[in-house]
Order: sequence, then C-alpha cells, then structure tokens
Amino acid sequence: MGTMRWVLIGCAVFAAPLHAQHDLHPVLSRTGVRHDLFGNPAAQYGDSAAGVVMQVRPGTSRKAPGLAAIYSLLLPGMGELYAGDFNSGKYFLAAEGVLWLTFAAFEIVGNDLRDDARMFAGAQARLTAPVLDDQLYVDVGNFNSLADYNDKRLRDREISRVYDPAHGYAWQWDSEASRLTFRDQRVRSETMYNNRKFIAAGILINHVASAINAARAAIVQNSALEDALGDLRITGGLTGAPGGTAAIVVRIERGF
Repeated sequence: MGTMRWVLIGCAVFAAPLHAQHDLHPVLSRTGVRHDLFGNPAAQYGDSAAGVVMQVRPGTSRKAPGLAAIYSLLLPGMGELYAGDFNSGKYFLAAEGVLWLTFAAFEIVGNDLRDDARMFAGAQARLTAPVLDDQLYVDVGNFNSLADYNDKRLRDREISRVYDPAHGYAWQWDSEASRLTFRDQRVRSETMYNNRKFIAAGILINHVASAINAARAAIVQNSALEDALGDLRITGGLTGAPGGTAAIVVRIERGF
C-alpha cells in the first residue's frame, strides 16, 4: 500500500510539468500572445517578425490657411482663433474695435460741426436756396453775398456756375467775422469727414494684415504638428522561447 502511494505521487509529480508545459506553450507562443494583446495583427497591420506595427500620422488637427485667411477677412482675429494663435489675433480684434470707434467718433463730430455751421449760415447770412448742397456752402463761406459771388463767376466767364436769384438763391453775411466763423466750422467738419477715409483705409489694412497673419499661423500650426508627430510607429513584440523566460516588448519610434 505504501509502495502504491509513492508510485501515484511520483506519477503526479512527473505529469505536472508535462501538463504545465502543454498549457504554457500557447501563452508563451509569440503569435498567440500577439493575438491576445493586439487582436489579429496579420489582418489589421500585416504579419511581421518584429511584432505588430501601428502608424499614427498627423492630419486630423491640420488647419487650412485659406480658410483662416477668409475668417480674418470677415473679422480680424477670427482666423487666428481658428488656427490656434489667438494670442496674436486678439491684437487685430482690439485694433478693429478701436478703428470702428474712431470712425464713429469722426462721423458724429463731423455731422455736429456741419449742422451747426449750416444753422449759423442760415441765421447770420440769411441763406436761402432751393438746393442746399455742399458746394453751395463752400461758396457761401468764400463770398460775403450772392452778388459778389456772381460777379466773380461772370468775370471769369463761368456762367454755368452762376446762381440765379430768380430761382430762390440769396445770401448776405451780416459781418466778415461771421463769414469767417462759418468757414472755419465748415472746414473743421470737412476735416472730420476726411479723417474717416484714413480710418476706413486702416480698417481695410487691418483685415488684410490679420488674414495674412492667420494664414501664417495655420501654416505654423501644421508645421508644428508635423514636427511633433512625424511618422509615429508603435511596435509590439514578444521575446523569449517557450518554456523559458518571456518578455513583452513595446517600442515607440518617430520618423522625421
């Protein structure tokens, strides 16, 4: 009975490593472990002796320079925001606001000066006319009366520029000082209107400059993405032999 017991124990001990070796073989198999870890690499990435290879290429976060430029042409700073460089775009946006506020200020002040000057001419020169256009107010500011103006036009043989009193044209300044005051107000209003043109040009330049900067920002963003990622390769493999020490190796490579 004792002999039979030792025989059974010996058989069990002998059979254990055989069973263990039989069970470990699929686990330590390179193909089996690769399949367990990475699915079916042959079907997805192609079978390789070095292991499964996964490539990650940039492209999902690329920005279109043309689209960035269009955005900034519509609203300075918006293209930079799209391209991920609002740190520079915010200055174009701020400049846009300042320019429009300045344009509005010149418009308001110019209108006030013009209206005040015309009211002053109506009161101090007793100006009447069927059509009150800008050229008429220029002439009213340069001559004391309608008669003085018409005499000058006739001497210069500019009959087409004569104002006909029969059509309702008339003015006579009460003093030279009043005429000069009116002319100064009118000139100041014209200066404000002319300043609007410079502001409008500044707004146009700001749009174009922001569009160029937004396109540049998009190009820089794409270049930075290319430099950061390049051609990223993640390689997984298994080293060791069945029955011995096994190790899983994961290698990350980046190409330039």
